[in-house]
Amino acid sequence: MTDRPVALVTGASSGIGSAIARSLAPTHDLLLGGRDETSLSVLAAELPGSQAWPFDLTNVASSDLGSVSRLDVLVHSAGIALLGPLAEATQDDWRKTFELNVFAVAELTNLLLPQLRTAGGHVVLINSGAGLNANPGWGVYAASKFALRAYADALRGDEPALRVTSVYPGRTATPMQEDVRRQEGGDYDPSKYIDPASVGRAVASAVLATPDAHITEINVRSRPH
Repeated sequence: MTDRPVALVTGASSGIGSAIARSLAPTHDLLLGGRDETSLSVLAAELPGSQAWPFDLTNVASSDLGSVSRLDVLVHSAGIALLGPLAEATQDDWRKTFELNVFAVAELTNLLLPQLRTAGGHVVLINSGAGLNANPGWGVYAASKFALRAYADALRGDEPALRVTSVYPGRTATPMQEDVRRQEGGDYDPSKYIDPASVGRAVASAVLATPDAHITEINVRSRPH
């Protein structure tokens, strides 16, 4: 690591997370968080000033963070989407979804608050259009994203020295979207969806905003083809 600001990006092994990492790499040293150590190492080799930081986001402890002495930006990009009617959702579906999409976000943020406060840092939460509107078949996922939206709003009020940004992408061409289309029983055509790099650039615009500006929410939608 250098004297540049430091950003930790969760879910960095693929999709929006890796796109955000690429967008921040020119200006930040990066900790690339996720479970897929191989993919993280490949990305770290591509981005100077980056290092893979494999860990289980749902089972992180303060002892795992001992090497994080400085943190300017924390990007929460990891997530899970389990679809289906509410009547068919199991307790395990609810637990898995909230464990990763909400509880792990809150815990990791709390563990890193001392470093973020020292830096006057920035927390970025990758939400979803489902965090603004709940549609049939998306109830469990939408509930978790509504909760994530509430968490971001409360964190912004509780920690006025921090910048807190919620990002609401529409459907994006990622492995997660491919799995969503499988659950929906439809084909996956990445050309129909937002390029993850576009979301990455939107996040970078919020992170690189001048100190007088606090970009609290970003909506990213695909344009008609």
